Amino acid sequence: MEWLTDTKIPVGRIAGIAFDWLQINGAAVFDGIAIFLEGLIDILLALFLSPPGIGWLTGAEDYVPAYPAEYHPLLVIAVFAGLTWYLQHRWQVCLLVILGFLFVLNQGYWEETSESLTLVLSACVVCMGLGVPIGIAVAHRPKLYAWVRPVLDLMQTLPTFVYLIPAIVFFGIGMVPGLMATVIFVLPASIRLTHLGISSTPKPLIEAAQAFGATPRQLLWKIELPSALPQIMAGLNQTIMLSLSMVVIAALVGADGLGVPVVRALNQVNTSLGFESGFVIVVVAIILDRALRVRQR
Repeated sequence: MEWLTDTKIPVGRIAGIAFDWLQINGAAVFDGIAIFLEGLIDILLALFLSPPGIGWLTGAEDYVPAYPAEYHPLLVIAVFAGLTWYLQHRWQVCLLVILGFLFVLNQGYWEETSESLTLVLSACVVCMGLGVPIGIAVAHRPKLYAWVRPVLDLMQTLPTFVYLIPAIVFFGIGMVPGLMATVIFVLPASIRLTHLGISSTPKPLIEAAQAFGATPRQLLWKIELPSALPQIMAGLNQTIMLSLSMVVIAALVGADGLGVPVVRALNQVNTSLGFESGFVIVVVAIILDRALRVRQR
């Protein structure tokens, strides 16, 4: 067997050369991505933590909040409850959302929860913005999907700690590399479920629309997307849940949120802090799952 092990395929060296080339030649692209993502994160974090007022979101020194900051979490909870009612039309789920967020507030994890929700929502914006168009494209081109599918498998099965390394190299330490690692891990779910929904559109509907002279654009917007909406919403739900599962890993590269106390508890072997912060993550996951779950009609 020596003949097999003597000549090692230089997988790691090739990857290192590729990342070095990207770091040198793609600095402007990565800086632009970082600026966009930092702006998105700052806006969402301000929505969760800062009451609106004069100079809001602009960083003005004369910022004057419209009401005391301690009441802002209650407004955010009310907005989440209203959104839940709009999506579910069940008072029980709304009550669960309110009680869950009040529990988080009671435990003193509102700021960390807001930072984690910012990371989750930012990942959703990026993943759905990329995943839905890509899913539509590969659903219409089976040969393209045959090439894309191994890449999606690699993105989902490669250990997350491996692609945390290039994320740090390209974007440094902070929320942005944590967000990029989350996007890489989560993006395949939205692509696959969008592809499934578009591909599963009933053939009689498509044939009937074509018989009436529907253009490809009309076929997509009036037939395929409405038919695939449950799968796309399931993709959104999975995107949110998978993003939330990454908060601890994102904390290892400097991302703020609920992962920070978990990592601190691990370093200190602090069981009470670990269980407390871990239970808050579970509560937030249950809230988001129940609020955004696709209703069976």
